[in-house]
Amino acid sequence: MNKRQAISRPPWFVGFGAVLGFVYICLPLLGLLRNISWGSLVSQISDGPTRDALRLSLVTSILATVVAVIFGLPLAWVLARVKFRGSSLIRALVMLPMVLPPVVGGVALLAAYGKTNGLIGTLLYDSFGLQLTFSPVGVVIAEAFVALPFLVMAVEGGLRSIDTRYEELASTMGADEIKKFFQVTIRLLRPSLVAGIAVAWARALGEFGATITFAGNIAGRTQTTPLAVYLLLESDPQAAYALSFVLLIICVGVLVSMRDKWLGSRR
Repeated sequence: MNKRQAISRPPWFVGFGAVLGFVYICLPLLGLLRNISWGSLVSQISDGPTRDALRLSLVTSILATVVAVIFGLPLAWVLARVKFRGSSLIRALVMLPMVLPPVVGGVALLAAYGKTNGLIGTLLYDSFGLQLTFSPVGVVIAEAFVALPFLVMAVEGGLRSIDTRYEELASTMGADEIKKFFQVTIRLLRPSLVAGIAVAWARALGEFGATITFAGNIAGRTQTTPLAVYLLLESDPQAAYALSFVLLIICVGVLVSMRDKWLGSRR
């Protein structure tokens, strides 16, 4: 027995606990699959309200991911490369939406962007008539708020693993800061950046609490797929199971495709 084989065999109690943990995770998924009406799956997904919810979720989650990249990439770079007093506090605040109760996040967004007593929302509404709450734009804001930390976490880890000698070499060859960033740093960062984008998108697609609190649940306007699932559980459980299955497949696809880049895989 070689060293690799010896390490791959856990103590019996560890293996037993791992099996129980796996079963604990898989049982709800099996229950979901068991309750799906496979014969009418396509029709349930393509029905008017569910189709609209899926379309809105895809559009808003993609836009939210773009926002997360625009803000998250420079944030991750600063956190990974710049040493300054209070960096630990800044990092904690950036990562806060990951652990903040979603409803609390929605309330915080209302306090910042609401047209009534919002920190800047009132100014936007009074000056430009721009209402962010209960609108598709509000959905994007809520989804980006909860997705951004996931992108920052992946990209910051990738930046820390990059050998800076390549960037230094580019500087000695005359590359300016912009050229060095996009032609060297981004290329080296690509696996982590792609993984961060994928995970942030999946998180935005599945966002519920902050969205319903800040943007509401208006059919055809702010009702995303998770919100539609919540309502359909009362009126049409089979359609709720069908939409849940779509989200499940998307999330599994993201995790499987990113296993080498973000989660790590063993061969």
